[in-house]
Amino acid sequence: MNDNAQVLSRPVARRRMLLAVPAAAALLAAGCGALPDKPSRTTLYDFGPNLAAAAPAPANAAPLPPIVLAEIDASTRLEGTQLLYRLGYADSNELRPYGQSRWSLAPGQLLHQRLRDALAQRRMVVGSEEAATLARTEGRVPDTLRVALDEFSHYFESPTGSVGLVRLRATLIRSGAGGDRVMAQRSLVVQRPAPSGDAAGGVKGLAAASDAAVAELVAWVDQVR
Repeated sequence: MNDNAQVLSRPVARRRMLLAVPAAAALLAAGCGALPDKPSRTTLYDFGPNLAAAAPAPANAAPLPPIVLAEIDASTRLEGTQLLYRLGYADSNELRPYGQSRWSLAPGQLLHQRLRDALAQRRMVVGSEEAATLARTEGRVPDTLRVALDEFSHYFESPTGSVGLVRLRATLIRSGAGGDRVMAQRSLVVQRPAPSGDAAGGVKGLAAASDAAVAELVAWVDQVR
């Protein structure tokens, strides 16, 4: 009797096993669907193509003396590549980073490239070693332009209105036999509207503000010199 019961139970057990396979597969699929998504890739931004630098200088424009453009001195928070914003209507003292958006280079480096391209349209822009060579061969030391970047953020004036905000200080230095002397100094605060209240909008506002600041700096240097 017990042997017959065991024989009869084998088909039943087999059917139960076959029924359990699809159920297990369904549970596995459900488990895979519950796994967390892969982290989204960080978006990198820069100022875009510098079309103004590609335009030739006016034919009647006389070349200007060489100039040394020092590396831009940026505040500690601006030395990295984080894209920063401020909620001016809530707490303007707090700088906050966008989580999945970064600059391709530190803001000071991007601004240095833009400024160098703009200055180079009418003059030779040299480094410290090239300046020393000019001093030996031509008996003159080019003036040095130093720029300090103090603010570079997507600034929200209200929940629905924001600008790209750039604040910097420029110093033009002339070297001579008696040492260095400051020829002129200039502080600039430039802002341009951001078309949207997100990282992409902040980038456009900051790029426009940077180009405007560069144009003002170049005009100022030309006037002083």
